[in-house]
Amino acid sequence: MSTTRSTAAGKVLEVLAAFDREHPAQTLSEIAQRTGLALSTAHRVVRELAEWGALERGEDGSWHVGLRLWEIASGCPRTQILRDVALPFMQDLYEATHENVQLAVREGTELVFVERIAGHRSVELLTGVGTRFPVGSTGMGRVLLAHAPRDIQEEVLGAPQRAWTPHTVTDPKTLRTQLDRIRRERVFVSDRQLSESTVAVATPVRIGRSGPVGAALGIVFTAEGAGRAHTLREPLLRAAYGISDELGRRTRTTR
Repeated sequence: MSTTRSTAAGKVLEVLAAFDREHPAQTLSEIAQRTGLALSTAHRVVRELAEWGALERGEDGSWHVGLRLWEIASGCPRTQILRDVALPFMQDLYEATHENVQLAVREGTELVFVERIAGHRSVELLTGVGTRFPVGSTGMGRVLLAHAPRDIQEEVLGAPQRAWTPHTVTDPKTLRTQLDRIRRERVFVSDRQLSESTVAVATPVRIGRSGPVGAALGIVFTAEGAGRAHTLREPLLRAAYGISDELGRRTRTTR
């Protein structure tokens, strides 16, 4: 039994962690199976979480994450200011391109998408707000990896890379060269690296024009329009610079 599971708080966290994009709704038996908890223990934890509002029960009897949990998560200070600052610029970028616009941050060796704007004609994506991917898997992730601390880069490059498509770059030496180019050129074009149907153009968002990289901004569009990548560079950079400048201004005023 893990140390985490031996505590009451650990059992609660394990139940909550059982819910993800692939498992948004689960029966009590499924929760017990995914967590390894006894059915009676899972029932008690689920009941307490439901009473508090962290879990809700659907009409079919399955459980899903509740609104109370979303309310708390939306107040995360790391992303709240970033999203508040970025959203107007992302809206302008969407109006200029009518393509998927995404914002992501790095957590350890993973990428977490924190905001997205998409139209009904935008290409369908594998990603969405709240989803995680290995930081080396996406165009935005590689931008963040290029500006990550050296130990994070070495950890990622020293581990096997998943080939999501036949076009995915997995060779560590090639990836190192790619990361060097990202740092020099500011904008990275990820051609069918995560999905054979999409291309992404991504750039870093800094805290202030010359401050540390705090996020990545990207545009994702259909691979059939891959030739558009060069035309999206300037509007993407303008939006990223706008977000960076405003983040820098807010940081200075709160000191």
